Amino acid sequence: MIEFERSGGAAVIDLGDGPSMFDGTLVPGLLDTLDLVEADPEVRVLVTTAGGKHFSNGYDLDFLGGLGPADAAPFLRRSVEVLARLLVFPVPTVAAINGHAFGIGAMLALAHDRRVMRIDRGWFCLPEVDLGMRFMPFQLRLVTSRLPGPTAREAVLSGRRYTGPEALEAGIVDAVAEEGDLRDVAVALGEAWAGKERAMVATHKTDLAADVLALLDG
Repeated sequence: MIEFERSGGAAVIDLGDGPSMFDGTLVPGLLDTLDLVEADPEVRVLVTTAGGKHFSNGYDLDFLGGLGPADAAPFLRRSVEVLARLLVFPVPTVAAINGHAFGIGAMLALAHDRRVMRIDRGWFCLPEVDLGMRFMPFQLRLVTSRLPGPTAREAVLSGRRYTGPEALEAGIVDAVAEEGDLRDVAVALGEAWAGKERAMVATHKTDLAADVLALLDG
């Protein structure tokens, strides 16, 4: 169950205490929640986080496997629309990675402007190579645009699981924090870039991500 709360100028999207997998509920729920956040003129920073041991465990493969061809393609398109919305969101966005971020859950974190990861729990992982799954062109370009070249190659080709400190060293996240400090650190990372005119922020983000966004329908 996705929850949304605002504290001062910070909007916090909480993906819930479960695995927060991308399915027929999470994807539209996230898009609707992003609409609510964007419509609130008082929001200066957006933080996305979750509870329990997962940030997002990626695609729900059982759900995905149960979709017929006519339904699978639209669902996959909507799932990457979530990432695209975050890429051009008109305020600073920060992923507060409280636990495991796998597959498209890791890409969800990468779609934010900045990232902070719990120092003592959780892995960042792109396991597609071990699952026999090919990245969509949009997804792969997102990964290579957000990660340093050697890190992107290692993450994609090895499926390595990075702890918080390892993710910081590899340039995946901007900071690590204890569980109790995670949200505060995320808000502070966002506030450092906050206060700019929304339309111009969205324009610059669109320009910066132009090569990624060009692959949205690919």
